[in-house]
Amino acid sequence: MLAIERAGMETGSVDSDKALGISMAFGLLALLGALVMFGGETQLLRAWGFAAAMIAAALTVVVVQLYE
Repeated sequence: MLAIERAGMETGSVDSDKALGISMAFGLLALLGALVMFGGETQLLRAWGFAAAMIAAALTVVVVQLYE
């Protein structure tokens, strides 16, 4: 048998999927905040939905960068 090495392929393994799991959780929170922003009954509730969506989206980026 011939062993063929593929150029440019990573051979390391990922120690943890924390970044993926936590970023998906914050992504879901951002989606829920956006739904509240568009479906809220009052302007104040829509504002809180927007705030929640923006904070969760920012935390998603922070988590991905932190665990990279």
